[in-house]
Amino acid sequence: MPSSATPRLQDQLDTITAQTRGLVQPERLAITDTAVQELLATGIESRIPSVGTQAPEFALPDAINGKTVRSSDLLAVGPLVVNFFRGRWDPYCMTELEAWQKLYPTVRERGALLVAISPQSQRQNDFTVQQHNLTFPILSDAGARLAEQFGITYAVPEPMQRHYRSILVNIPFINGDESWRLPLPATLVISQAGKILFSEAHADHRVRPDPMDVLGVL
Repeated sequence: MPSSATPRLQDQLDTITAQTRGLVQPERLAITDTAVQELLATGIESRIPSVGTQAPEFALPDAINGKTVRSSDLLAVGPLVVNFFRGRWDPYCMTELEAWQKLYPTVRERGALLVAISPQSQRQNDFTVQQHNLTFPILSDAGARLAEQFGITYAVPEPMQRHYRSILVNIPFINGDESWRLPLPATLVISQAGKILFSEAHADHRVRPDPMDVLGVL
């Protein structure tokens, strides 16, 4: 278990937000804030499968060796924590994955497994693993097609596309396609029977569920 001195994940994310607001021009901040509000207004958060429903199955390539990882094989071992993240360019996502890395021994102690899934190319996911010393599988969901089955895929609006380009975040290059499709940051826990035990997604990428709350269902 993490030390009692370890900051809660949301506190770490709030620090990133505060630092960003202190460094970035108000007009640029407004682009992101508007995009978040517009995405929230679509009701996308409510589309993620609810607790008690059957989770979609998946078979996706692993970042390190490209081998296909099947949810059925993972669930044969134990319950599965699934984290959808946008990409290694997002400091919120990387802070969340690093928090999960610290808790990965606890996940395994409870008989569960953990995978993280992004629309990044396998090469970009490999960079993510190496740069952040991740020891759980990182899987590539090309075109965010699996995320779409979970109800959490969206297309980045044009103002945000221009904003990302202006800060040299080349999402088409990172993901290997021109769709500009991303998943909401989301965390689910799936039982060995394939039923969802925990389900949370946020249109505001600056908000994430606390891993300790997720672990509480294992």
